[in-house]
Amino acid sequence: MLKRHGANPILTRTDIPDIPPDLIDVSSVFNPGAVKIDDSYLLLLRVQNRGRETFILKAISSDGIHFSVDAEPVHFKGIEKLKQNVYHVYDPRITYLNGTYYIMFAMDADNGCLLGLARTENFEEYEFVDIVGHGDIRNGVLFPEKVGGKYLRFDRPNRRSLEGGPTSGSEIFLSESDDLIRWKEIGPVISGRFHYWDETIGSGPPPIKTSEGWLHIYHGVAHHFGSASIYQAGAILTDLNDPLKVLARTRQNILEPREMYELTGQVPNVVFPSGLVCEDFGDHGIARNGAELKIYYGAADTTVGLAVCTVAEIIQACVEF
Repeated sequence: MLKRHGANPILTRTDIPDIPPDLIDVSSVFNPGAVKIDDSYLLLLRVQNRGRETFILKAISSDGIHFSVDAEPVHFKGIEKLKQNVYHVYDPRITYLNGTYYIMFAMDADNGCLLGLARTENFEEYEFVDIVGHGDIRNGVLFPEKVGGKYLRFDRPNRRSLEGGPTSGSEIFLSESDDLIRWKEIGPVISGRFHYWDETIGSGPPPIKTSEGWLHIYHGVAHHFGSASIYQAGAILTDLNDPLKVLARTRQNILEPREMYELTGQVPNVVFPSGLVCEDFGDHGIARNGAELKIYYGAADTTVGLAVCTVAEIIQACVEF
């Protein structure tokens, strides 16, 4: 379904400049947030150094394929005032909402994974807003507009214990807020499908508005192979006025690890969609059916890949499967 770009992987560790003292000969770059601003493509990259410390770096491109990476990590001003230990900030998702770019990301802390929210007007200065998730939770993605007078997001509470590993999640929830800080669960949107490709699941890039509903790409993990967990991608369509209502869902995955850079790396057998750019919108922020989608994904937690398709192709995959 999704077509890999011929330049893949489009970003590897050798594309990351040395930034003493923390980032020298880094180990990996993956799971970027993505946005297009005028004619420029912007990624916020998850970069790990050889100590497995995590940093966020900005990258810019004129064509969405060849990126130049900044030589200075992103700093979320105010995050240092938190009264708890934050070990890693990672997997940023970017949403343009009411004239501001919001970045929702995961934060590893003493009591599990938290959701953090930051905002920026220009991707030069970043303001940390607050912790916006209760308990162990990740994969938070903001909708690009209010629905029914409420801010909405998809998120994934970590309520399932994996044997020999951390807690994960088998349900994507819809949550609402009046102020982007205090959030309330509305209910589960989809659940993982035991013994199939998406046993545990989580949101990918933020949803986009289409004529057929909210189109949302998510990742699913098959755990039942014993020797390895396999990360793949699928999609759902939900009702524009009631995103809790699922209209269609891909039965099969639309992207799975097949290439060597997806099969081998820090975490083998992984494609992890996290950034999406839609190339053409019509009235009321609705993505045109023929618009190209650029989907940026982490490959084996080591490099960044790019896959492309049209809005109509993914909608059709949801309906057909």
